[in-house]
Amino acid sequence: MDTQDLTQQSPTLPDWIVFADDSLVVINKPAGLRSVPDGYDPSLPHLRSVLEPYLGRLWMVHRLDKDTSGLMVLARDADSHRELNRQFREHEPVKHYIARVAPLPSWDEISLDAPLRVNADRGHRTHVDFAMGKPARTDFWVLRRGLAWAELDCRLFSGVTHQIRAHLYHLGLGILGDPLYQPPQFKAASKPDVDRMMLHASELSFTHPKTGSVLRFQAQELMPTMMDVSAE
Repeated sequence: MDTQDLTQQSPTLPDWIVFADDSLVVINKPAGLRSVPDGYDPSLPHLRSVLEPYLGRLWMVHRLDKDTSGLMVLARDADSHRELNRQFREHEPVKHYIARVAPLPSWDEISLDAPLRVNADRGHRTHVDFAMGKPARTDFWVLRRGLAWAELDCRLFSGVTHQIRAHLYHLGLGILGDPLYQPPQFKAASKPDVDRMMLHASELSFTHPKTGSVLRFQAQELMPTMMDVSAE
């Protein structure tokens, strides 16, 4: 089976495709591009509609929110899809995110092991719920501090919807550009205006579904928005 990086042979591929072989493709998703079709307007661009003209049929393994950028893996055949799904279901991949938050945290690093309940309020937000939530752990490290915001490295040990955003909310922090998770401390903080949510999937490691080798990808810089990418 050929596991050669096909991006080296296909200069016409979008430059946010990081790696592709016969089994899978790894992308650095731009902010603003949907992972799956929109429920109200399926004609809006989403990953498969944008990538399948280049790569043929693709299978979704996991998702990122539309306004979150960063690393994702998609499968190119049913067997690879099945194995990658198993890995993500059992939380085997290593996933790190970069988040820019306000106000400035009082700590340099913290581990939050707090169960989360999805659709916990009328805004369809995820919240910490020690009685009815699913187990969820996120580790946070401060990478740098500005005058009005901090950049964090966030490692997920589980995969609950909106996990990072909900855990930060519980800690009294909000992600710059996030209109949904705004604790009182975030609303009151002075912070810069941004044109997107400052959350980015910066590192992804998993086992190749056919060869068994460990693949590790890093994309430390926040991706531009889909509008910016389309205009290039």
